[in-house]
Amino acid sequence: MTRRQLIQGLAAMAPAAAAVTIRPTGGSLMAADIGASTARSPATRTQEFGPLSADVLPDGVRSRFVDNINGLRVHVLEAGYEGGRRPGLLLLHGFPELAYSWRNVMVPLAEAGYHVIAPDLRGYGRTTGWDDDYDGDLASFRRLNVVRDALGLVSAFGYRSLPVIGHDFGSPVAAWCAVVRPDVFTSVALMSAPFGGTSSLPFDTADNPPPQRSPGYNLTAELANLPRPRKHYQRYYTTREANENMWHPPQGLQAFIRGYYHYKSADWTDNKPFRLASRTAAEMAQMPTYYIMDLADGMAETVAKNMPTAAQIAANTWLPDNELQVYVEEYGRTGFQGGLNHYRSGGLGAQEQQLFAGRTIDQPSLFIAGASDWGSYQSPGALERMQNEACTDMRAVHMVEGAGHWVQQEQPEATSRLLIEFLRSL
Repeated sequence: MTRRQLIQGLAAMAPAAAAVTIRPTGGSLMAADIGASTARSPATRTQEFGPLSADVLPDGVRSRFVDNINGLRVHVLEAGYEGGRRPGLLLLHGFPELAYSWRNVMVPLAEAGYHVIAPDLRGYGRTTGWDDDYDGDLASFRRLNVVRDALGLVSAFGYRSLPVIGHDFGSPVAAWCAVVRPDVFTSVALMSAPFGGTSSLPFDTADNPPPQRSPGYNLTAELANLPRPRKHYQRYYTTREANENMWHPPQGLQAFIRGYYHYKSADWTDNKPFRLASRTAAEMAQMPTYYIMDLADGMAETVAKNMPTAAQIAANTWLPDNELQVYVEEYGRTGFQGGLNHYRSGGLGAQEQQLFAGRTIDQPSLFIAGASDWGSYQSPGALERMQNEACTDMRAVHMVEGAGHWVQQEQPEATSRLLIEFLRSL
């Protein structure tokens, strides 16, 4: 990236005026959408789809679109939009999720007095204007460009400031929103993925001798050399075969998504997380295979070895089949490459992010995760750095019993209560 490109990119972070277009909310999951799951779409997703059917949404939640957001047509779920101006609240989902993942907390938050806005992020769902070509330009998926997406959406809805809440991959996006624009994102709630902080720059080193170069620790090689060879899931997510393996898995897409959500939830009773001592292969390999995979397996094969029983599926109350079907139809149409591109673009934004080196989140902050969620510990030390360094006004850290990684879906009542308590304390 040239210096001029960097300056232009940062200047573009100021939210531009955006046209807000409300589409009819009576759309449906169309047969054309579902049938597209077996066809390859154009690399840049510009085909427009209707809103989600009201039949799959809770009462009080509507599906709509907002145009001209940093090159995107953004699909949004919205609650608390009636009855005049309310304070806004932005919810950012994770992978492999959708705006729909917030469905069961949106109404309680709206009833608490908020205008709740939950977009399908760049690369997901019914949001269009993004590139799903594996060999395409990943620049638009840089972390700070996704922050730019969020800024544009906030501006389009006419808000100068609001709280931001992020889950899973949406958690670091929310954290960077707070780092980059504390004037806009006045508080932040992070869920299931702790923010370890911004990078640091060498300080007071002008008279020091040049540092000695060292090869460093190669986690990928060390995992592969374990007696049971392993690999990190984030490394796998950068590979060309990952999308096809998950999009068209041997067990079928419905079974794959059902199994993936089960495996990372509290329903999989072997999810008993604990703090890891270090980021070494031996320590990391203590995590389940959805994080540290067997070397020869794709994610489809990983999930197939840990499927729920028929009795467990029947007993599941937080993701019944009709709600699971929304994910199946959306990912059947789009595939997973859009979400995977966020993992692939991680190193591209390092230069931009260095401009914020040493900056902390000084706004009121909250962390929520499931007590059965390994996500809090998958990056050793991140939880402690978030509490002690990265967030200077961390109000509370909550581990919710009866929840794994999908805390706002598995335990929506507890999650809503904790969020509302935090918001009312501001």
